[in-house]
Amino acid sequence: MKLVTFSTGNADRVGVVTGEGEVQDVTDLVPGGTLLGAVERWGEVGTILTDQAADRTPVPLADVRLRAPFPAPRRNIFCVGKNYREHAAEFGRSGYDSPDRSEDLPTRPILFSKATTAVIGPGDDIDPHTGLTSELDYEGELAVIIGRGGRGITREAAAAHVWGYTILDDVTARDLQRDHRQWLLGKSLDTHCPMGPYAVTADEIPDVTALEVETTVNGERRQHARVKDLIFDIPELIATLSAGITLLPGDVIATGTPAGVGIGFDPPKFLASGDVVEVTITGLGVLRNRVA
Repeated sequence: MKLVTFSTGNADRVGVVTGEGEVQDVTDLVPGGTLLGAVERWGEVGTILTDQAADRTPVPLADVRLRAPFPAPRRNIFCVGKNYREHAAEFGRSGYDSPDRSEDLPTRPILFSKATTAVIGPGDDIDPHTGLTSELDYEGELAVIIGRGGRGITREAAAAHVWGYTILDDVTARDLQRDHRQWLLGKSLDTHCPMGPYAVTADEIPDVTALEVETTVNGERRQHARVKDLIFDIPELIATLSAGITLLPGDVIATGTPAGVGIGFDPPKFLASGDVVEVTITGLGVLRNRVA
């Protein structure tokens, strides 16, 4: 099932997307009227939506404003650094990670987070924060949505805790990331976490490793890779995070970005006002945002 959070001008609504490019409003069928409420009680909600959503009068997606699946997540987005081999190498060559420009692959997942206030939806503008950063970069990523929470989740049990998937652009202020010698600030500026357009249930994706991630800037392809190329796969990320942190329903884990980010070019290709970034993942749609 493909779900969205959307607005028609008033409060946010929850909808089921049809194959005809329409959305059926099911807000009254989900706990709390939010997608998070649906994820938390999906065992019963999924059946209700399957039985009753088709009876709702559909509205064209073009007539609504799509929001991020979780416009205000209850806690930070979990993120993974240098999780594709070629990206780890390009980032190492850039010197932004360490002065010795090491291209060594990480031996354990590199984990950080993005503030909840960074989240925006598809079509929303990315604030360039002129005066604060001059090295704005993009990172297209597959994001995992946790369904059943827990701690100490094993690799073998990880799939049972995945509710579904969405697209995320880990927009980054590279100069802040470098100058402050940590990643939180450079990753968390307001509007620097576009997410969406859809939240797609795991049963719609029979083989997540076969998905392809592609990022374009103004129509120029910059990134392209298959999820199977991750250094640390999704079960490993869930096992690592949950070893001592209780994962909660609705948690979002961004799995890492492929090679081709702006800092990886010589000279770098940073984003500028007016640039349009599109992240496409097989079966998950297109996340499109413009730099204001």
